[in-house]
This record gives sequence, C-alpha cells and structure tokens, in this order.
Amino acid sequence: MTDVAPRRPGGADGPGPSGRGATDPDPTRWRALGVCLVVGFMTLLDVSIVNVALPSIEDSLGAGPSQVQWIVAGYALAFGLVLVPAGRFGDLYSRRTVFAVGLAGFVLTSAAAGLVQSATALALVRLLQGVTAGLVNPQVLAFIQQLFTGAERGRAFAAFGTTVGLSTAIGPLLGGVILQVFGEEHGWRGVFLINVPIGAVLLPLAWRWLPAQRRSQGRRPGFDVPGLLLLAAAVLLLMLPFVLTSASSARWWLLAPGLVLLVAFALWERHQDRLDRNPVIAVSLVRTPSFTTGALIGMTYFAGFTGIFLVVTLYLQSGLGFSPLQAGLVQTPFALASAVLAQVGGRQVAGRGRAVVVVGLLVAAVGLTAADVVTAVVQGTAGAVALAACLGVTGVGSGLVISPNQTLTLADVPRSTSGVAGGALQTGQRIGSAMGVAAVTAVFYSVLASSGLSGQRPAGAGGEVPEQVQTAFGEALSGGLRVSLGLVVAALVLALLDLRRRRSADGAPEHPGRAGEPGGRHGGEHVRAPRHRG
Repeated sequence: MTDVAPRRPGGADGPGPSGRGATDPDPTRWRALGVCLVVGFMTLLDVSIVNVALPSIEDSLGAGPSQVQWIVAGYALAFGLVLVPAGRFGDLYSRRTVFAVGLAGFVLTSAAAGLVQSATALALVRLLQGVTAGLVNPQVLAFIQQLFTGAERGRAFAAFGTTVGLSTAIGPLLGGVILQVFGEEHGWRGVFLINVPIGAVLLPLAWRWLPAQRRSQGRRPGFDVPGLLLLAAAVLLLMLPFVLTSASSARWWLLAPGLVLLVAFALWERHQDRLDRNPVIAVSLVRTPSFTTGALIGMTYFAGFTGIFLVVTLYLQSGLGFSPLQAGLVQTPFALASAVLAQVGGRQVAGRGRAVVVVGLLVAAVGLTAADVVTAVVQGTAGAVALAACLGVTGVGSGLVISPNQTLTLADVPRSTSGVAGGALQTGQRIGSAMGVAAVTAVFYSVLASSGLSGQRPAGAGGEVPEQVQTAFGEALSGGLRVSLGLVVAALVLALLDLRRRRSADGAPEHPGRAGEPGGRHGGEHVRAPRHRG
C-alpha cells in the first residue's frame, strides 16, 4: 500500500515532514474531533428521528405504505452499502476530502428533503442522503485512530460512543420538539432542514482542522472494484429482508444469495491477498481476534438495543396516547445515562479492558429485564415513569458497552487501514440494527395482533386510551423487549468468551493500556498489523 503522509506531525503512522513523530500530537486534534462528532451525530440521528415525523409526512405528502417504507429504509440501506467502500477510499487517497464531499452532499440532500413536494421524491432523496452519510462515518473512526494515541484515544472513542448513544436514543425527543415548533403539518420539513445551517458552518471548519493527507511518490494504489461490488451486493441482499418489513414473505429468500455472495467475497479477498494486491478488507485484519470478536459483539449488541426505541415509541404514542414530545422525554434518561457512562467507560477501558464491556452488558440486561416486568403489569403515567427509570439503567449499561468495545475492536488495527476497519465495523452495526428492529417489531405486532388490535390506537372517549388497549400494548412491548434482552445476553456470552481468551493469552487479567495504548496487551497500535503493500 502506498504510504500516506500527514500535513501536520502526529497525524499518521510515521514521522511527519518535520521529522517529529506520532508522539507530537496534532494541536487541532480536539477541534477536529468536535467537527467529526457533530457531523456523525447528524447523520446517525437521521436514522431514527424520521420515525416520529412519519404521520406528518403521510398527511402532508399523501405518502402510501410503500413510499413510507422507502423513506425510512432507503436511508439505512444506502448508509450501510457505502461504509466499507468509503472507508477504503479514504485510506488510499484522502480522508479529509471524502469527509468534506460527504458533508457537502449531506447538506444538499437535507435541503432537498425538506423542500420536496412528493413522497416519491422524498424517498429518492433519502437514498442519496444515506449515501452521503455513509461517506462521512468511516472517516470519523479513522480520524480518531489517526489523531489520538494512548489514554487520549480512549477518551476520543468515549466521546464517539456518547454520540452514537445520544443519536439513537434522543431522536424521538428532538423530533417531537421540532414538530412542536414547526407544527404537525409541516414539522417534518424542519427535521431535515435543521441539518442545513449546522452543516454549512461545519464544512469550512472541517476543511481547516481535519488533517490533510498526501501520498508519497510511487505506484498508484489499486482499488479492488470486483471485491467492492461483491461486498455491496452481499450487504444489500442481507439487509433488504430486514428493512423492507412491509414486503411479502418471499423477501427472506434474498438471504441465501446474500450469504453466497459473502462467501464469494471472502474467497476473492484471499485471492487478492495471495497476489499481493490491495484487497478491500485485508485478510490479516479478519484474522485479528480483537477486531473480529469486537465487531461481532458490536453487531449483536446493536441488534439488541436499537429496536428498543421504535417499540417504546409505538407503545407510548399508540398505547398510552402520548405526544411525540412526551414519548421522547420518557426515553431521555437512557440518552443521558449513556452519555455520562460512555465517558466513564472510555477512561476505564485502558486499565480494565473487556471487563468494562462485560459489566455494561450485565447492567443493560438488568435494565431490560426490569422494563419487561414493569410494562407487563403497570400502564398509564405510572408505567411510563417506571419505564423511564428502567431505560435509565439500560443506558448506564449501554454507555459502558459502545465506546469501550469500539476502542478494543480497533486497538490492533494500524492507522493505514483504520478507515476500512471502521467502515466494516459500522456496516456490521447497521446490519445488526436492521435485524434487531425487524425481529423486535415482528414480535411486538404479533403479540398485539393476538389481542385483536392493530398498531393504530383506537380513539377513546375524551381522548383517553381504554385500559384494555393499554394492557395489550404493554404486553406487546414486553414481548419485544424480551427479544432485545436475548440479543444483549448473546453479546454478553461473546464478551465473556473474549475476556477468557484475552486472560488466557496474557496469563493474567488483561491490562490493555500497559504499553500506552488502550486495547492491546502490547500497546495495540501495530499488534498483528496487516502487512503494507506497495
């Protein structure tokens, strides 16, 4: 692989142009991180915030079920498809350029989404918006790898973990506030247009503060187009059945060719590696236990916790008659607890390693178990308050899972491939999220249907929701939460196995920061690093 040199010292694998190495940190690194986190927050928020605006979109644009499905699913699909190619392109050429192009595109597509006059046009724009979001996000993780080392990297990943948790959990609250301010009829436009001024301010700051990259003179790095096409087709076929929930049951047959293409992709990558070319994902990266295990834990956990917020929103709005803003307030304790504990997890992971993630998963499981019990027996305002408390406990666990797991997953990844590694990690999280949402909502609606109700709240006298309706929705939420709990427990089993593997390898409890780098017993930055090509 052609070496990449930074514009300023401390921003890449080796010494900078002035002869100073990575021990001299980039003076603008925290400002650069701030830009990355705000942009990452906007792009991740648009995955969930649209859910509360769907009734407003249906009324304003006359959107049908198929169009609504694509408005929601199109963004997630395009987002997941672009992550790995965008990460690879940033690694080989320029992360700052890819980030800037993605941010500019996100601003333009957000403006277009807020101004469209038809549901079909909105669905198409959402596909393009997902592409631009996919360009940005792998660069965020790559910049953290590039700009930070040692304990600072743990804190940077903690900040990113806070961003992920907040963007997922706070979407209903922000969506409710925006709808309240702009009104029910056109409030959905504000959900998209709010991105425009924020992105416009951040774009010149990103170009100024993010480190530039210049390739040294030599052979132009290759771009594995067949590998990218195989991976894109596999991801598309694996995600479609889970995001297109209103399609016929025949969609599940797409999983078979998706798995076949995934195997073909793996074989092709091994072939490229043997020929000493530039595969999309280096074989040595896949063989790195910390990366593969961490990515699998991340995918399983995202499958477990992402679906919670959709069914909780359905329960609160359709089952209890809450407004979007009230429903968002119930979920706020999760977001706040996750944000605070992500900082704690970021500091603790350097000394305690995988044990932090294990504790977080245990606490999250306790919170979900309590929420399951509460929603099955208590409804109304008292039930909502109790549910908020249970979600707060779950948020404590989530804060100890997401950022520490990302730190450990990427600890042994060299900076030269951090973009594609981040893209692969996030692709797994997107697939996990799609699978989890599909499974949780399927059980939710199945339990609801068995009670004789649909997903729409029957009108009660004086706006009150009948007690039997509240009870039915509570049982449905309880069923969905049990699916989430099962997935979190599966992630816990994987984390315990990894903790045992790490301690067996070290012969003692792991201390990932022993050599100054979080996540690896030898310091993590270049342990089991893929060999450099070129």
